[in-house]
Amino acid sequence: MTETIPHYPQPVTDADNRPFLDGWRRGQLYLQHCRGCGKAVFYPRSLCPHCWSTDLEWRQASGRGTVVSYSRIYRPNHPAFNDEVPIVLAEIRLAEGAALLARILRGDVESGMEVMLMASAEAAERFPLPVFQPA
Repeated sequence: MTETIPHYPQPVTDADNRPFLDGWRRGQLYLQHCRGCGKAVFYPRSLCPHCWSTDLEWRQASGRGTVVSYSRIYRPNHPAFNDEVPIVLAEIRLAEGAALLARILRGDVESGMEVMLMASAEAAERFPLPVFQPA
């Protein structure tokens, strides 16, 4: 019996997030970095939230981070996730300094644990946004 892959809701691609989403489709994580103050920026946007500079560039991120906080979700807000509960959604502080929300797919999760991007073509093909696993 073959596994049915759920049809997840898809992110809307725009001029600000296209490099982020295109990178993930290759199984890579890209972040904006401000040339004005040097800080990493997430979520994708047209100006730096730290110094308001519009001089942002995209760089490949390490894909490593630390769980700040997490939640186990038992009642998802979209039917595509119904067969996957509980879903672990975590705030992850990336090694580059920016934080993002992402799913952690494997293992037990606790605040402070190290995680890494599931950087594979299979993960990128299945999941519309980056996913992580314990490091």
